[in-house]
Amino acid sequence: MPSASRLVAALCLAVVAFLVSSMIIANGEEGKSYGYFTVVNMALGVACGWKIMGKRTGKGWTAAVNNGLTGIASLVFWGLFVQGTYEMFRLAMRHRYDGPFEALMAIFKIGVGYGEQLLAPEILWTLAIGALIAGLATEEASRRWR
Repeated sequence: MPSASRLVAALCLAVVAFLVSSMIIANGEEGKSYGYFTVVNMALGVACGWKIMGKRTGKGWTAAVNNGLTGIASLVFWGLFVQGTYEMFRLAMRHRYDGPFEALMAIFKIGVGYGEQLLAPEILWTLAIGALIAGLATEEASRRWR
């Protein structure tokens, strides 16, 4: 069921995904083409905000902060998984793997490699502050527009 809290959560996580994706591109390899990286991450932000954060509102301010942390954690998980899966398929089309099990394991290895890029202090601060703002804004939207 559409609600203002779901919309606010989706918009907040899309903004956080945009900011973090821009930071990853700025800190990434020189001359690398990232393609739809930012757009995919923003779509994941909208989905995580709408499905995960939006339905968990109205339980108080402490729960709102926890809701923001949960939303950001799910966004990071799904972002690493989707980007790792895409990279695995790209490499699999070039016959880089000997079998399907090796290709499936590569998803997680690639995801861990991408996760290392998230350990930059400015990215961690952006994720933490984004979680706080997203959780509180979603709770406020739930209280204001029922």
